[in-house]
Amino acid sequence: EQRAAPGANIVALHSLARTMPRLAARALALIASAQAFYLPGVAPRDYMDSDKVEIRVHKLSSPRTHLPFDYYSLPFCRPDNLVKQAENLGEVLHGAVIQNSPYEVFMGRSEFRIACRVELTKAQKITLSQRVRQDYRVHLIMDNLPAATKMIAEMADGTKKDMYDRGFRLGFLGSKDIPGTEPTKPYVNNHLRFIVKYHRSDTFPGSRIVGFEVEAYSVKHTYEGQWDEKSPKLTSVPLRPDLAPMLAWSNEIVYTYDVVWEHSPIAWASRWDLYLYMGDDQVHWFSILNSLVIVLLLSGIVAMIMVRTLRRDLAEYNSVEEKEELLEESGWKLVHADVFRPPQQPILLSASLGTGMQLLAMAVVSIGCAMLGFLSPANRGGLLTATLLTFMLMGVPAGYCASHTYKALKGTEWKLVTVLTATLYPGAIAATLFVLNFFIWGQQSSGAIPFGTMVVLLLMWFGVSVPLVFAGAFFGFKAKLKDPPCRTNEIPRQVPEQAWYMVGAFNVLMGGILPFGAIFIELFFIMTSVWLQRFYYVFGFLALVLLILIITCAEISIVMCYFQLCAEDYHWWWRAFLTSGSSGLYLFGYSIMYFHSQLEIDGFVPTLMYFTYMAVFSTLFFLVTGTIGFYSCQKFVWAIYAAIKVD
Repeated sequence: EQRAAPGANIVALHSLARTMPRLAARALALIASAQAFYLPGVAPRDYMDSDKVEIRVHKLSSPRTHLPFDYYSLPFCRPDNLVKQAENLGEVLHGAVIQNSPYEVFMGRSEFRIACRVELTKAQKITLSQRVRQDYRVHLIMDNLPAATKMIAEMADGTKKDMYDRGFRLGFLGSKDIPGTEPTKPYVNNHLRFIVKYHRSDTFPGSRIVGFEVEAYSVKHTYEGQWDEKSPKLTSVPLRPDLAPMLAWSNEIVYTYDVVWEHSPIAWASRWDLYLYMGDDQVHWFSILNSLVIVLLLSGIVAMIMVRTLRRDLAEYNSVEEKEELLEESGWKLVHADVFRPPQQPILLSASLGTGMQLLAMAVVSIGCAMLGFLSPANRGGLLTATLLTFMLMGVPAGYCASHTYKALKGTEWKLVTVLTATLYPGAIAATLFVLNFFIWGQQSSGAIPFGTMVVLLLMWFGVSVPLVFAGAFFGFKAKLKDPPCRTNEIPRQVPEQAWYMVGAFNVLMGGILPFGAIFIELFFIMTSVWLQRFYYVFGFLALVLLILIITCAEISIVMCYFQLCAEDYHWWWRAFLTSGSSGLYLFGYSIMYFHSQLEIDGFVPTLMYFTYMAVFSTLFFLVTGTIGFYSCQKFVWAIYAAIKVD
């Protein structure tokens, strides 16, 4: 005979069901107030008149190939001495190669300058023309601000707002609409107009740079006689609209630039606002509202389940005559002697849960720091660097959760489960990206991870993450387990034949729809920022979506688990993990649709990159959502079986 105090636990479940929506609403309101602000990240620099303002080259990138290249891989003007700037881990992984440039800019001095004249070889002509056709953009940096192309967007209310697009176009293809061009011929932008916005105030000396806009033009420069490096005489200056554009397939290209200084009322602390502007916030709020409807629906279902359980249990304790009828109706009570029977493959399940907890902790910490402004956009690569470091440091909760769960499943091979937690999924993903890196390296892209960086990542993995996983596993195995509320019979109970809609695969796939539906609108903005190279900095909204995702995964897993137990199927361990985890499959399906509807990716390697990265991200999403679902079901199952009286 096993007995437990029924009243207290059932009342606690009922109280939790009633208070959950209120707690969620308060949390949402708190997080919403913290959306999209940041700390500047670097100290402002004051420039006096005629001080030199350095321009650095960053990289070349294209939304059609996603293969970054070194700026000097194309026939551009070079300084006498190339100096590389030290880059953090995130910048290296993004393919950035920051170096000095030949552009000479002085504070407050508006002038026209000739950069150089470059004679092109046949190979350089081919490469330059190909990059123009692939819609490559050039990225420069001035005073830690990226170069931007100014755009004017029309809002829903008819007003117009200035927006920035990252970098400027390397060139364009001729068309009938562009005078002086031949259709489909590539033309290169060889004249740059630097529009530098500065701010002055009585609170500091000199001027501060608050904007860096670039207007790119294609001009076929002409000059008198032979080219004189010291004092060339251009006949195409001043620039006029009737000048012919510069073909990329030319024997020589003359590069020029001019500088325009504009006073701006924008304060230095607000200079990133135009870069980070994400459009109308109404779409994000619609995304939150859509997700909240799903959460409220699931909360209502969970509340009804708990209330029903409460009423039937009270009827059981109050009326002995109704007990047999109650047992016939409540199938979940019939499997009390099998519900805590360990599942198949407990080592794989425990390792998956450990990695999922590591990823979930990484996401919470990284998004929280970004939302509070600690990961400034001025710190290029800072978000990726912080995310990788956070993942390494979250090895302790990974090892603890994996080992503690494995111990609860009566496992004995604690060394194997710890090693798999530390290496299985990270190793598989690292091997996949290592193979992909060979394809990127074959394209001579700066996006290929250097060998030294690989060594650093391996040292971080084996020197930081793996030891922390073992430390967490040590404490997890030492932690005391609670006795299960029901004894497990030696002979397993036969599971009755299930209805077609309760079969594993269909049931699991149905469970993943709602968690994916809670995040798919915000997912569109995230994928746009990654694959169309836009800024994303609405981390307040992202934190809201993460909270809603956690609640949705927990509730849908509890609901599906309850229905499964009512059907007298006690194999809930893996089903709980896979039900909410199947949302990763929907995410990958969405990425296929996004590829065909939103992107214009050219070539085998860029396509391989896209689907490899999305497969990796979908796998990580599967682990995170599956972990949330499993531990929610574990708490639910433990609570309901602890609240019944079994003779």
